[in-house]
Amino acid sequence: MKKILGIFIIALLSLTLAACGSGEESDSTSNGSEDGNKKIVVGASAVPHAEVLEEAKKLLADQGIDLEIKVFTDYVLPNITLKDKELDANYFQTPGYLALQMEENKDFDFVSIGDIHQEPIGIYSKEYDSLSDLPDGAKIIMSDSFSDHGRILPIFEKEGVIKLKEGVGANARVEDIIENPKNLDFTTLIEAKLLASSFTSGEGDAVAINTNYALEGNINIKDDGIAFEGSDVVPANLVVVRSEDKDKEELKKLVEVLQSEEIQAFIEEKYQGAVISSAK
Repeated sequence: MKKILGIFIIALLSLTLAACGSGEESDSTSNGSEDGNKKIVVGASAVPHAEVLEEAKKLLADQGIDLEIKVFTDYVLPNITLKDKELDANYFQTPGYLALQMEENKDFDFVSIGDIHQEPIGIYSKEYDSLSDLPDGAKIIMSDSFSDHGRILPIFEKEGVIKLKEGVGANARVEDIIENPKNLDFTTLIEAKLLASSFTSGEGDAVAINTNYALEGNINIKDDGIAFEGSDVVPANLVVVRSEDKDKEELKKLVEVLQSEEIQAFIEEKYQGAVISSAK
């Protein structure tokens, strides 16, 4: 009888444990943390995005949200990881890049939930002080992301060294150059994350570098930058989420904190104009 009762108890415990473990895992990365706060995971470029998020951490904790930051070194994985629901949001991209990525990847269903800051793309040179000083046939190194070309080429046009087809604006491509009296060579395209090292190693006569990579590469923006986007045309860097999550309260609070006076003051003080607050 005792043996039968023992078997019955063991069977009952097994059923109970199985029932406890049978619940499906949530496909959202958001969940409760050990301190009872809501947890969100945000992917970001190292500089300035992750640094800004680090500053926002304590403000979010005061609102019951624990922030985990995942740092990425390229512009491709943050969107793939967001799509795969390993992130709740990412913070690194501009509207043009987001639109291009969603056009090229039909399974990306993303939306921006807030503008945070602007990063003017700059043209950097070790040898020349202005674009007009560039010699005939000068080699210009640019990002291989075509969304950046619509930001870079207008800098050269603004400085009077090339002319673009009328109306191309932010959609400008190299083939839209209709006048190039210096025969500038725009054919060298490399990954954006490699631009700073190309400049440091002395490649090319001028290199167009995204500000986050210039900062990360310890480039002296004021001394080595010879031309920049105008602040009136610089696109904002966005907090991007899956469309299904755009109304989540914890993600709205993330944007509210990043757009707060405290974080915007931090951006202005730390980056001294290399990064510009754009909270709306």
